[in-house]
Amino acid sequence: MTEAASTTQPDGVATPWSITLEDVSVTYPNGTRALRGVSAHIDAGEMVSIVGLSGSGKSTLIRTINGLVPATSGRVVVGGHEVTGLRGRALRQLRGHIGMIFQSFNLADRTSVLNNVLVGRFAHTPSYRTLLGLTSAADKELALRCLDSVGMLEKVWARAGALSGGQKQRVAIARALCQQPSVMLADEPVASLDPPTAHAVMGDLARINAERDLTVLINIHMMDLARQYSRRMIGLRDGEIVYDGPAASATDADFEQIYDRPIQSRDRMGSAL
Repeated sequence: MTEAASTTQPDGVATPWSITLEDVSVTYPNGTRALRGVSAHIDAGEMVSIVGLSGSGKSTLIRTINGLVPATSGRVVVGGHEVTGLRGRALRQLRGHIGMIFQSFNLADRTSVLNNVLVGRFAHTPSYRTLLGLTSAADKELALRCLDSVGMLEKVWARAGALSGGQKQRVAIARALCQQPSVMLADEPVASLDPPTAHAVMGDLARINAERDLTVLINIHMMDLARQYSRRMIGLRDGEIVYDGPAASATDADFEQIYDRPIQSRDRMGSAL
């Protein structure tokens, strides 16, 4: 059975997919070159943090994987599907197997937590059922399980707009899980959260990766979180990979290469500021 078949295991968890980028470059219409010849392979079931300054190309890279940003040149292959060659319905079908978590949560604040999570089933539901608001019992049961997996089951009937930032991000994770994805992408999922909540959300993503063997990519600018919660780290600077290796063993020198500045500032007396 090929990886691209997107099979589902007996427990309802999708088979994870690998990701390959081959000499990928992205130039926006205004002339900004966001990625420059990026090549990387991510194994199925791997959890990887992508770190770098704002404008380093992190968001562009992750969005080339689900085709939200088309590659100008090079190849992007996800689960055996060449994303760079997909259009229309084929691209929409692929995105149905790629969960996406955003910094801004992207929830419908005026409706319930349950309805927000059920949005994750739209890609796998006949369009007439979606238009009529018809939800199967199996989809509701799946949504409840996904909420339970991130500790949000008690908020199932709450209005999404009444939740805290951390709770909203957990609902967004549950929504992505409800897709039964083969890949999970998270674009700065903790940037707007306080440190304790950021640790909790990163812990959820690491646990989901371990329990489901799900391929997880996280854009993040906090190096301590990247070190603590992921095994591998890819560092981007000016659209190029300047580090690709174990997250836990990345040195201050590696981070200085990624961020183009010292980790610690020093005053004229040589002491750390």
